Amino acid sequence: MKHYPFILFYIFCNVFIYAFQGTFWVYLFCFLMFFAVIIWGSFDVGLNYFVSSFNHKRTKIREVALTFDDGPTEYTPQFLDLLKENNIKATFFCIGKQIEKYPETFQRIIAEGHTVGNHTFSHADNTGFLSTSKMIEEIEKCDEMMLKTGNLKTSLYRPPFGVTNPNIARAIRKTHKKSIGWNVRSLDTVIQDENKISHNITKKLKKGSIILLHDTSEKTYKVLADLLVFLKDKKYSTFTIDNILTAKETKDF
Repeated sequence: MKHYPFILFYIFCNVFIYAFQGTFWVYLFCFLMFFAVIIWGSFDVGLNYFVSSFNHKRTKIREVALTFDDGPTEYTPQFLDLLKENNIKATFFCIGKQIEKYPETFQRIIAEGHTVGNHTFSHADNTGFLSTSKMIEEIEKCDEMMLKTGNLKTSLYRPPFGVTNPNIARAIRKTHKKSIGWNVRSLDTVIQDENKISHNITKKLKKGSIILLHDTSEKTYKVLADLLVFLKDKKYSTFTIDNILTAKETKDF
């Protein structure tokens, strides 16, 4: 977490400016810069500003992780069919209320050997404004649904929208989760053109990339189909998050 050292640095800068009789505009500029860094750190999980997240794998071979957020949904079985056809395992960060809505699909994800992570119970739009206790409730309620529906426990957690802050950081610590980010964001929930989404992924792809996708639309299903062809042509293999974190605990990557 880089937040608290940065606060100390900010205070030091203010003391330094005060000692040399800085003007109001200098103080205002420093405050705006400080505020901008806080906002940036909150919305970019890859910065590890509030929470230390696993965002990519250090590796010398061509391998990537396929991760899917916000499921299970009515589209998830199509994704599972495609992954099964290509003998690929992925990581699904599931929402508790979606598990409740599609229990059979969640059970199938587990049965077919994919990794599962916690993506909170409701994936609320105001996640970034929730208290620590409410965030803990969101995480634990999703854990309970996973255990009830799939007899599964997971230490993996992905922050909704990639948003982190001190409350979320405390909730992650108190629930003993490992925060999982990404370094390739498909933007498949924003971009409508499938070709643009595919290009957005492949142009950023490198060894050890963690790719963020969503098993929530026919559009992304088609993107996945094209991506699997691309990975095969470029001789990329895949890894799941649980396997790499287990390995990381036993040796330094």
